Amino acid sequence: MEQRGSLFLDFDIQSCWGDSSFLYFIFNTCLVVLTLFTSFVHHFLRWHLTYTFQLFLAFVYDTRKRRNVDPHQFDAFVSYNVHDEDWVYREMLPVLEGEQGWRLCLHHRDFQPGKPIIENITDAIYGSRKTICVISRSYLQSEWCSREIQMASFRLFDEQKDVLILLFLEEIPPHHLSPYYRMRKLVKKRTYLSWPQAVEHPGVFWQNVQRALQTGDVLTENTDLLTGPT
Repeated sequence: MEQRGSLFLDFDIQSCWGDSSFLYFIFNTCLVVLTLFTSFVHHFLRWHLTYTFQLFLAFVYDTRKRRNVDPHQFDAFVSYNVHDEDWVYREMLPVLEGEQGWRLCLHHRDFQPGKPIIENITDAIYGSRKTICVISRSYLQSEWCSREIQMASFRLFDEQKDVLILLFLEEIPPHHLSPYYRMRKLVKKRTYLSWPQAVEHPGVFWQNVQRALQTGDVLTENTDLLTGPT
């Protein structure tokens, strides 16, 4: 009441420093701002930060591998969702491993027990000549599958080698890929294998997979070895 009619600029704030309530006000204000900022980052930037972290891990791993060049342990790492595991074991393994003799790396069979899963993923991708992504709607919704294809695509663009094979297990309209920017970008630039188109002639489909695995490391935008539109 005593300050009524006086200018705000004339207010003496020195008296506030002796009042603990003002300090509490400053502290609570900072806490609220920090909470709002954290909530914003978590809701809108969580995946961007996660992706940046994965790229950093891939960069560190790639640099280490260049210093210690080891032969690839596997011909291909198979990235797939657990809901598609039956197809992988029933359709893919008997042909690629049984008939064609490729060495494949699978999550539940070849990952090292007790090792952090992100390290297992990184070792599998860089320890294989190529990565086969078995893509379905379940795959697109999986956080771990997203990390795997991010790591594999980083290796693709970093090394400029033909190390990534896209295998669509079901028909997925292009507009459904819109939320998955990296996947849609890959599909636009590269041809891919489509299992639904090969159900009547699976032999041709697996021959195309074999030819894709046999190709060298030279990166091409659209290879004629694969089936499916770009």
